Amino acid sequence: MNETWLVTGGAGFIGSNFVHFVRANRPDVRIVNLDKLTYAGHLESIREFLDDPMHIFVHGDIANRELVRYLLKIFEVTKVVNFAAESHVDRSIEGPAAFVETNVVGTFNLLDTCRNYWTNLPEEARKNFRFLHVSTDEVYGSLGPDGYFTEETKYAPNSPYAASKAASDHFARAYYKTYGFPVIITNCSNNYGPYQYPEKLIPLTLLNAVEGRELPIYGDGQNVRDWLYVMDHCEALCMVLDRGRVGEQYNIGGESEKTNIEVVRTICRILEEFTPVEKNDLLIKRGVKIDSYEDLIRFVPDRPGHDRRYAMDISKIKNELGWFPRESFETGLRKTVKWYLDNMDWCNSVTEGLYDRRRLGLI
Repeated sequence: MNETWLVTGGAGFIGSNFVHFVRANRPDVRIVNLDKLTYAGHLESIREFLDDPMHIFVHGDIANRELVRYLLKIFEVTKVVNFAAESHVDRSIEGPAAFVETNVVGTFNLLDTCRNYWTNLPEEARKNFRFLHVSTDEVYGSLGPDGYFTEETKYAPNSPYAASKAASDHFARAYYKTYGFPVIITNCSNNYGPYQYPEKLIPLTLLNAVEGRELPIYGDGQNVRDWLYVMDHCEALCMVLDRGRVGEQYNIGGESEKTNIEVVRTICRILEEFTPVEKNDLLIKRGVKIDSYEDLIRFVPDRPGHDRRYAMDISKIKNELGWFPRESFETGLRKTVKWYLDNMDWCNSVTEGLYDRRRLGLI
């Protein structure tokens, strides 16, 4: 029997890439894509699938129990993949309430509705059903210069965003422990790649540099993140859905630790190859005179509660499922830079009237 997956948040960054990955690699899977289309969710990211009979887009909220109940029943959903979330730390500092509403209350409503649906399924369908809750490494807090997050690391969230995701993880785990609901949780490191909203470090840096705008670096630029190419992440999620153990948690990382200043300088170097400053028409038009894109770097006051370092131990998913990241940071970043340069119309369409690239999260 062909499967039907309910993908929530499937017009957002990771969710839309997941749709692209599944349509390319699992053509037998029908996707019901439920997205609220907030500022970071866009039909432009899944435009090519809107007339695909194996991809059904539904504009709606995971907190709408009646809608979720209807979709589960009418499409006979076999698996649920929950990407739906508010996800930008700076925005959570400015307005934490929206993060509680979507990430905590929304996830609870989705879990509870799906559990009720699962409870009434025939025995074989109950056995095969899965609820994959996609979360973040930020729930673990901050690391010092050494060590790695494992699946046993104690939760210690330091931002409203991280706290809201930690709460949603706890609800997901509790639904497995209390009701036997077949939940699996994944916690990923920093994703990058196509269709990422230009408020995040890599696309923001890239677009600002191309236009000759300042490249703000928080603090001393030595905050460390583990970078994961989004398509590698999507492959890992499919493997977890297929073979992951119910009730377990899997860390997914790129094994590519970089400081923020390293990331920005690497983007500048790759941009110099694709669009040298002396041939960049946007710089010429704006009268920006620089010798290299790195001349645009500016250090600015740090973000409140800025975690110093994240790093993931991904031994569990490697050993149990045989997954490993295919892209190095250099190869993945080159693909990412090229995609944004080739898709500037997408960038303009998703930000026009919504986001002017100003700094968020200042107190």
